[in-house]
Amino acid sequence: MTHAATAHPRFAQALSALGLDQVAVRAFPEETRTAAQAAAALGCDLGQIVKSLVFQADGSPVLVLVGGSSRVDVGRVGEALGGAAVERADAATVRAATGYAIGGVPPFGHATRMRVLADRGLLAHETVWAAAGTPYTVFPLDPATLIQHAGGTLADVREGARDEGAGRAGNGSEGAGAGSEGAGRASAAEPAP
Repeated sequence: MTHAATAHPRFAQALSALGLDQVAVRAFPEETRTAAQAAAALGCDLGQIVKSLVFQADGSPVLVLVGGSSRVDVGRVGEALGGAAVERADAATVRAATGYAIGGVPPFGHATRMRVLADRGLLAHETVWAAAGTPYTVFPLDPATLIQHAGGTLADVREGARDEGAGRAGNGSEGAGAGSEGAGRASAAEPAP
């Protein structure tokens, strides 16, 4: 399927503006609001699903991209943002910042510009899948390209990242630049399921 027929119109425009017209957006008859639902529908590893999660850092929205099998460590997000006070964003903040509802937030193509952190663990996969602006649509991309187009800065923000030996190589700058966090693929808040 082509993105024009299935993706949210704002996201379809973002794909076009970035020269990603050939990216094939897939639509499903059932919602894929959670990472587990998306992975099951695609038949891929849970870690290949990109969760686009919105947090508030010192009162400003920040997008965090993390694999579907991971949970965000809010303390590490704060560290990556220079010690900012970080909290989960509510649904209204997510929609205002991104222009999308929880469960369909893509990694780019938002209503406003915001800082983006991308968990380094995403780079472990050859292909990742992210929301295409609705709870029924996803698209594939290699993680480095996705992070670049999102304007993401690489950081170790998932729980257990340092314990896994992920390290902190490089300066983490790789570009310019939201269901439940535990299970959601494109959410804003991080409430318990």
